[in-house]
Amino acid sequence: MDIAKRLAEVAPSATLEISAKAKKMAKSGIDVISFGAGEPDFDTPRHIKEAAIKAIDEGVTKYTPSSGTPELRDAIAKKLKSDNSLDYEQPQIVVSCGAKHSLYNIFQAICNEGDEVIIPSPYWLSYPEMVRMAGAKPVYAGTEAENSFKLTESALRSVITGRTRALVLNSPSNPTGCVYDKTELGFIAGLAVKHKFFVISDEIYEKLIYDGKKHISIASLGKDIYDLTFTVNGLSKSYSMTGWRIGYAAGPKDLMGAISNLQSHATSNPASMCQAAALAALTGDQECVARMREEFEKRRDAMVGMIGLMRGISCIKPEGAFYVFCDISKTGMGSMEVATRLLEEAKVAVVPGTPFGSDRFIRLSFATGMEKIEKGLTRIKGWIEKYG
Repeated sequence: MDIAKRLAEVAPSATLEISAKAKKMAKSGIDVISFGAGEPDFDTPRHIKEAAIKAIDEGVTKYTPSSGTPELRDAIAKKLKSDNSLDYEQPQIVVSCGAKHSLYNIFQAICNEGDEVIIPSPYWLSYPEMVRMAGAKPVYAGTEAENSFKLTESALRSVITGRTRALVLNSPSNPTGCVYDKTELGFIAGLAVKHKFFVISDEIYEKLIYDGKKHISIASLGKDIYDLTFTVNGLSKSYSMTGWRIGYAAGPKDLMGAISNLQSHATSNPASMCQAAALAALTGDQECVARMREEFEKRRDAMVGMIGLMRGISCIKPEGAFYVFCDISKTGMGSMEVATRLLEEAKVAVVPGTPFGSDRFIRLSFATGMEKIEKGLTRIKGWIEKYG
């Protein structure tokens, strides 16, 4: 039977596909080291889990307002004020089933047929698919490793048209780990205001920034860009709560009202006990976040250091998130071939760069233990020296 055109054009997630294959091999007894899916290996902090258990015991298992509980939305508003210098009122905030859900809602709310959404490349692989599902067209603005994969003013200017509806900004970035500074955000904001397009700022990795750098929200640069920005975040990465599925978006009041209406008919509220856990995460002790960030920085340094000793592949040091984007072009193979052969021959799972917009790269996640990082990279080194 025929399926809807908008779904027929949507590609499956390569990260989940590789991860599933690696897990299947491991389940059959094969010793596989996985640098695949982007998920912290830390357990959700105890005080967050206890808040969910307490909520269940107290009967917090019913419907909540579709946009999230007032308590959680207030906590998000306080977080955005204290961490990001952003003033949002409760009606401007919608809590959804993960930041991915928040992004999907935004594209559905602002995109019409024929609209264009600018996506810096390399990009998180779900952005283009969400844009297509909203009936719009993804337009790619290329970046280079020499510029830490960050969008330049000339590259952005070259893709702006009269049909440009929005730009997706991901800082820190998946898959490259790049972090935009105030000057770089400034020219993006200036062009958005001049050409009147929205900025969808995906800040899910904001707490995972290294080398003393600080996260800056583009909406904090002034009222004009604030009025054009959707700030998207969630609990998955910072608090190791991937399975809890709590994300949120804040933006212009009228459009967030439309998103609230959309969500009320599509999914209704995120799970009530998960919202209680999210409230505990945002209002509780933040030392757990600091400890995780410190550990990720050590792992990043170890991974980058080991790759730097290999011939045949190279990388730049990511400034944030928990991925290293490796250039494998000197092997003479495409990213899918490298990923497939590494899994089958070296028993190491990596993610090919093709779905991120670059066949010259593979993505390795350092959201795994140091022992596995050292063991897996030793296998990659041996494989590269033999076949690369």
